[in-house]
Amino acid sequence: MNNEINNRVLIAMSGGIDSSVAALLLKEQGYDCAGITMQMFEDFYEMKNARDVADFLGIKHYAFNFEDFFREEVIKRFAEDYIKGCTPNPCVVCNRLIKFKKLFEKAEELDYYYAATGHYANTEYDTISGRYLLKKAADIKKDQSYVLYSMTQEQLKRVKFPLGNLTKPEVRKIAEERGFINAQKKESQDICFIKDGDYAGFIERDTGKIFPEGNFIDISGNVLGRHKGIIRYTIGQRRGLGLSLPEPMYVYKKNAENNTVTLCKAKEEELYKKELTANALNLIPFDRFDGKIKVKAKVRYNQPEQPATAEQISEDTIYIEFETPQRAVAKGQSVVLYDGDIVIGGGTIL
Repeated sequence: MNNEINNRVLIAMSGGIDSSVAALLLKEQGYDCAGITMQMFEDFYEMKNARDVADFLGIKHYAFNFEDFFREEVIKRFAEDYIKGCTPNPCVVCNRLIKFKKLFEKAEELDYYYAATGHYANTEYDTISGRYLLKKAADIKKDQSYVLYSMTQEQLKRVKFPLGNLTKPEVRKIAEERGFINAQKKESQDICFIKDGDYAGFIERDTGKIFPEGNFIDISGNVLGRHKGIIRYTIGQRRGLGLSLPEPMYVYKKNAENNTVTLCKAKEEELYKKELTANALNLIPFDRFDGKIKVKAKVRYNQPEQPATAEQISEDTIYIEFETPQRAVAKGQSVVLYDGDIVIGGGTIL
């Protein structure tokens, strides 16, 4: 591939501040840039924002409709996993199957060597191992490396994260100084396809299914009351149970087959887990590792990292033991491993 093509970068533009500033910075660094908006659900306002910013920057803008693919691979999978009693993370799946897989496919198709996004993360080439590393962003509050752990070596080689060494206030200031139309846009806190945060309502509308009431039980199997449908509860939940109990209780487990939601007391050890296994493993600094290694691990996006020991027990599976028990470890969520600011990898909690 010649140097001219090596200077070409395709930037995923969602219409938000982060991807807009990422495009600006890459253009100012001298790259031959173009924006791409991957429509995954009906949000034409976002697409218009992205196109307007691309026009403002004087770069090409492409738009592709991936709604059917997004519905099949992300929304349908999210609903199926939730119904099974899991707590899925659709952002991780979307990054793996769409935001990067499809982005790089389109970059190849359109002759752009690099792909870029507005994620807060960094990459680095390790001359000793000859591998590309994924690292945390400088702004720890905005660091998004947790949802990027499934990136491949080929993707890390050709991805650019222009915001990796900036803070969110710095990014917003750049947008304001350049007069971006979206400079004051608020950040979305919910899953992109569930604007109101009502997961259960979305799943019922999307699947056309009604999820019946069932029993709340304690860890001994005693009936405590009736729940309003198994999809309305998540592991570790305390509020909104609709029960009058002598002391606070938390969701410990969901059993889709029996349509039961098991509760436990706050101090009961069942709510805390010291070990877990995870599959769909992706490792970044190496293909695999032998023996036990000391790591920092997190089982939720916003959780502080916790000291742990990791052991790869098969090609696709990892076993993790924490130094101290972790609260509300949920099947279906991702566990991500770190060594300092380097992402070792991660998998899906079993």
